[in-house]
Amino acid sequence: METFFSFLAKRVDDCSSLLCVGLDPHPSDLPAPTAEAARDFCLRLVKATASYAAAFKPNAAFFEVFGPAGWAALKEVIDAVHAQSARRGSKIPVILDAKRGDIASTAEAYARAAFESLGADAITLNPYLGRDSIEPFLAYKEKGVFLLCKTSNPGAADLQDLNLAKALEPSQGLMPLYEHIAYLAQQWNTGDNIGLVVGATQPEALARVRSAAPDLWFLVPGVGAQGGDLETALRSGLRADGKGILINVSRSISRAENPGKAAAEFRDEMANIQYQMSREKRTESSKTVSQPSSLSTLANGLLEAGCIKFGEFTLKSGLKSPIYIDLRQIITYPKLLKQVGAAYLPLLEKLTFDRIAGLPYAAIPIATAISLAGAYPMIYPRKEAKDYGTKAEIEGEYHLGETVVVIDDLATTGGSKFEAIEKLTAAGLKVKDVVVLVDRQSGAKEALEGAGFHLHAVLTITQLLDYWEKTGKVEKDKIAATRDFLKATS
Repeated sequence: METFFSFLAKRVDDCSSLLCVGLDPHPSDLPAPTAEAARDFCLRLVKATASYAAAFKPNAAFFEVFGPAGWAALKEVIDAVHAQSARRGSKIPVILDAKRGDIASTAEAYARAAFESLGADAITLNPYLGRDSIEPFLAYKEKGVFLLCKTSNPGAADLQDLNLAKALEPSQGLMPLYEHIAYLAQQWNTGDNIGLVVGATQPEALARVRSAAPDLWFLVPGVGAQGGDLETALRSGLRADGKGILINVSRSISRAENPGKAAAEFRDEMANIQYQMSREKRTESSKTVSQPSSLSTLANGLLEAGCIKFGEFTLKSGLKSPIYIDLRQIITYPKLLKQVGAAYLPLLEKLTFDRIAGLPYAAIPIATAISLAGAYPMIYPRKEAKDYGTKAEIEGEYHLGETVVVIDDLATTGGSKFEAIEKLTAAGLKVKDVVVLVDRQSGAKEALEGAGFHLHAVLTITQLLDYWEKTGKVEKDKIAATRDFLKATS
């Protein structure tokens, strides 16, 4: 069953955004102090920013002040967000900012009001009455809750910063109450439906909460009008996977001359910060990653895995060949696949690019191994475009004008590389370099160079044959026959 945070993660991927747009119809922003004015204010904001919002967060207080009419207006706003979801084909979650906190039948009534009457997808809660105060909300398996943990207001220190013995780790001294809440939330999150509210104005606290709750999603207010720094918040609060945080922005968007443009700028600024962080991570990974596999390790591994065979084989062209190269077999041997991925890194570190593009099908697992080893973001061109959904030619996130390095397993004539490069460039990407595991030395390098592209190979077939001959791994007559065949067909 889909949980709140699984569909939130999907929305984040679909819109490439970590932005939560706060819907706070302050009386000073309205032309009249009415529920209708509050509703219209929010509807305009939803329409202007829906393309850039990973979620919306209406503040219940600004609607409840108008009584029954305000409650009806709040429901209309939530319904409007869900209607936008239907039009865009991507569900946009609504987080009701209500900060409820009670127990037993009262908490059950609050949960029914938020999730059944209003149709909200998540709600903010005050956890200071303990676990039983949030259990009625957790009973809605597909809904989410964000527990107040470390808030941005000055008075938060009165309670949240109080030190207490580490109940979960008594031997480690004292910890602030908010950190204890984070540890509890991490433990309670057995249904993937608990997150935390952590303000952006105290990045040190945000970092501590992330350490205490490494898996949870954070709702982070305080950026913009309240003075929180966006980059510091992202660096302090992002999970290791680059997700796990929603930056809530309210007045800096709603009071902007063009709210849609302001939301887009926030979304893009976050994406740029994330991209810079990923580049830094790649640089750091390249310093600490294990040394790339040697020629002997790779050559022996490819031979033992049956990726390169000697004998008599009929090729697709009908020719009889004394050698057969099938690098698809690498996927069956995890250790070899990891070694292969690491072996590309010294070549890639010398190139300038934004993403790697693995070619289907053999190179996709190899590119994935490279991505994991070097922290390079990856995309791949489809062999055939989808005739449904987004009808994408390229899978994965990318931005127009970026430079990608093509990753493939084998270079023969270069034909498949040109097909892929054509799809990538048609999508607005730039290609300068192609990197392969094995260059068969059958004309691919020359063909690519002639078209203005550079081919880089971890290994050449000449290197492999020389090694196998020197070490006696392959009989000399088979080596000689292979050299003769390659010379005749190149």
